Amino acid sequence: MLIEQSPPSLSSDEILGELRSWLAQNWDPDLAVAEWWERLGTSGWAAPTLPVTAYGRGVARSVGVQIAQEIASFGALGAPNGLGLLLAAPTIADHGSQDQIDTYVRDIVTGQRAWCQLFSEPGAGSDLAGLTTRAVQDGDEWIVNGQKVWTSLGQSADLGMLIARTSPHVPKHQGITYFALDMHQPGVDVRPLRELTGHALFNEVFLSDARAASSAVIGGLNNGWAVANTTLGHERAGLGAGGGSGSVAIATPGTVAGNLSRRAGDFVKQSRNGTKTTTTSDRHGGPRPAPPDLLVDLARGNGSNADPTIRQDLVRLHILGELGRFNAERVKAVRAAGGDVPGMANMAKLSMSTIVRLQRDLGLRIVGAQGMLHAYDPTDQKTLDQATGNPFLAAVTLSALYAQAPPIYGGTDQIQRNILGERILGLPKEPGNEKDLPFDELPKNG
Repeated sequence: MLIEQSPPSLSSDEILGELRSWLAQNWDPDLAVAEWWERLGTSGWAAPTLPVTAYGRGVARSVGVQIAQEIASFGALGAPNGLGLLLAAPTIADHGSQDQIDTYVRDIVTGQRAWCQLFSEPGAGSDLAGLTTRAVQDGDEWIVNGQKVWTSLGQSADLGMLIARTSPHVPKHQGITYFALDMHQPGVDVRPLRELTGHALFNEVFLSDARAASSAVIGGLNNGWAVANTTLGHERAGLGAGGGSGSVAIATPGTVAGNLSRRAGDFVKQSRNGTKTTTTSDRHGGPRPAPPDLLVDLARGNGSNADPTIRQDLVRLHILGELGRFNAERVKAVRAAGGDVPGMANMAKLSMSTIVRLQRDLGLRIVGAQGMLHAYDPTDQKTLDQATGNPFLAAVTLSALYAQAPPIYGGTDQIQRNILGERILGLPKEPGNEKDLPFDELPKNG
């Protein structure tokens, strides 16, 4: 690893100055995407919030967002998007060995491998610890059988974050192991699930005698529940309001999408004011909600800003965004002093759900009857843009259709409230003996 860590005494302005100098020396739009991501990832700029020992720079999340925004404003291709950078890399950095970090995290930050999350099952969504996918040891390997569902980006993934039951004879939270699973092997069947937006972001995955090496166990045998909670914590922090959504490239990492050999500069587009920007998407793979500034512009453009209720909700949307930002800064300050803010990731996730629902309802009120129009493929979209004269309508309708997903993925709103009530506020837990009874003695779905 050739990463040189910025001295901890450097301010964010000094770190960004160092980044600008590095970009001036290293960004070349004629490089292949793989070549550029190799430079970006091994320098620590692709995932700067990771530790230096895990191809990062150890900076705070807020500084990481500034770094991503600086890369975009410079006109360079941003870091690889997807669940590898958002979830797998920080989880492996937290729980993996240095060999696993060098094997898996390096390929994530350089975009060589894309990841998906193999957690939820048809009978184990809200009760994730009730999963029934089994992994049985066979020498130096584990044979995996079961079914997963709501697997984001499974169709383009090289590896999966898999949790499977390795010991059914202990209580359900204690017999789970976390694996890195090769998605290209025989016995892994990925089937797309088409959603309201017309896209097929989610998938169901059938595992039939799939295999995972013992060296692919992350965090130790039967310790998968703790590792999975780390992944979920990173997910909620990354998806939540104030979690930071610095620009990430729409160039898809991994071997399936075919972007690695393409010219890096082709993924950087000109913005309306003439500066170069990196085309972006939600880190979970879905469309980003229509940003508040766009909704303000649309309201001004069609005169709906004269409606006092629309003005009120635009201000409310701004306030929620600012509260998220302030909470992120609060967490940064508390952690810098060696403390923590219990439950903040869960509160941020709940706030994000509120924001996307407000963006959905507000956006549709602003565009009026045009909000009933939506195109499901690029050709139809061009026709619709011409018919309405509003090329920004698609951002509103797409995010409105997608708004039902964020309150579900990463743990439903109900789960977040449960966690806050039981773990943070100390309210009584639901009665039952599932914490003590072996999994194979529990009633089905118990």
